[in-house]
Amino acid sequence: MQAIPGHKTTYETQNEGTGRTVSKGQTVTVHATGVVVESGKKFWSTKDPGQQPFTYQAGVGAVITGWDQGCLGMKEGEVRRLNIPAAEGYGAGGFPAWGIPPNGTLDFTIEVLSIK
Repeated sequence: MQAIPGHKTTYETQNEGTGRTVSKGQTVTVHATGVVVESGKKFWSTKDPGQQPFTYQAGVGAVITGWDQGCLGMKEGEVRRLNIPAAEGYGAGGFPAWGIPPNGTLDFTIEVLSIK
């Protein structure tokens, strides 16, 4: 796992991309699967039946910090695994509706589908 400068989130590139690169302010569409590290429980996946790819604005705080910073620099087609500590995820409160406990560590697999 590689460190993200200035953050505690780490990442591992699972598949190199070849397209454009994610940078601050761009609109990015991804497939994402999130797992709570402590329980091994998947809490969300855009690949599940009835789900769709997720679109957000990169680098501006529209998503949790670990995801926001962990996706910067990814290329279209790239798949990256992010390990996000609670402080850069949902924090001390967790996200009970999704089964994320207080201070839960998250493991996200992100695939960049498009960048605009």
